[in-house]
Amino acid sequence: MISIRTMKTSGISFGFFNAPILCLFWLRAKHSVDSVRLSAPEVVTGAYGGSLTVPCQYGHKYREYTKYWCRGPIYELCDIVVKTPRVRSSDRSSIADDKIAGVFTVTMSSLRESDEDTYWCVLARRGRNIYTGVRIHVSQPAITTTTPTTILERYEMSWWATLCWIVFILMLCCLVSTHIAVWRIKIARKKRQQPQVQYENSNIDRIIECQATPEL
Repeated sequence: MISIRTMKTSGISFGFFNAPILCLFWLRAKHSVDSVRLSAPEVVTGAYGGSLTVPCQYGHKYREYTKYWCRGPIYELCDIVVKTPRVRSSDRSSIADDKIAGVFTVTMSSLRESDEDTYWCVLARRGRNIYTGVRIHVSQPAITTTTPTTILERYEMSWWATLCWIVFILMLCCLVSTHIAVWRIKIARKKRQQPQVQYENSNIDRIIECQATPEL
């Protein structure tokens, strides 16, 4: 009698402790079946500041169902970003449903580092929704590092440019000084020639006066 009661008690306790495990197993199996009906890439990467698209494919019997894109590490607690029908946009995200091809596409633009998270493609239906997770990764912009060689090259280029300007200014100053010196020499020569011309003109006037005076 004692052994039977012990067996019953142990059986109940075994079932009690294994119930969560069986429930979790059932949920995972159910989600794997639902994922066959709805498929999407597991990871999508976009460049910082750019855009990316996520295709979520579904069966044709779900064409008239509402689709949406939500964000959060846990599906049951995720926040809806955009949803159909037709083409809808919200902030930097948009969704478009191609019922003929059986795919709804989510576009995220102006990507930021804070956009990295787990997102969900979801088919809304009565009872339990069909969903599959997508991990969004944003690649950082390339950072250009300045090496000592690059700094030295820039310094040499700057030094040569400065030297060229100095040589050009010196040559220009020499050219201007030369023109000024030539101009001054010409003016000095003209000033020296003026008294001699006046003296010669005065002598010519005297000769002409002497010739014009009649002899007595």
